[in-house]
Amino acid sequence: MKKLTLLKFGFVITALISFNPDVLAQSFDGLDKSPHDITYYRESRVTPPIVKVIYGRPQKKGEEVFGNKVAYGQLWRTGANEATEVKFYQDIMFGEVKVPAGTYVLYTIPGEKEWEVILSANLDVLGAFQYDPVFDVARITVPSNKAEELESFSIAFKEKKENIQMVLGWDTTRVKIPITINQKEEYALKF
Repeated sequence: MKKLTLLKFGFVITALISFNPDVLAQSFDGLDKSPHDITYYRESRVTPPIVKVIYGRPQKKGEEVFGNKVAYGQLWRTGANEATEVKFYQDIMFGEVKVPAGTYVLYTIPGEKEWEVILSANLDVLGAFQYDPVFDVARITVPSNKAEELESFSIAFKEKKENIQMVLGWDTTRVKIPITINQKEEYALKF
């Protein structure tokens, strides 16, 4: 009898929480205005990933972004909130720098004509607040180009001959980071 009473009590509490709009609304207060996204690079749909990027997607909201919302010449977290993380599943060349397989934080220093792109081994940090150059694994410079307007900051991959490019885009700015896969591995489906 005692078990039945506890079960009824649990059901009533669950029902009150589930159907009370104030409780439901409160649980989502303060949700991030710049949700996180994940992008992968794979050689095909059936091959394991080679690169994975987890990043926050800030919105333009009618403002000019680079040189205004994101200052030129200043370290940027390359997204929003937590630092952007890049996982390489195998050794790669990041520009001309050999980078071993592993997970890194991606920072950038935007400029009008070119950007510095930094991979850091210091993980699980909030934005650029905890950046320390001691942990730099790679630092390269890439050109900045103009393209059509993009409302949300985005990261995607583009294949170019033997290499891939990690493309950063926001507002009318595009930055292409060259990545060379050291060994193209053949994968067979196993059943």
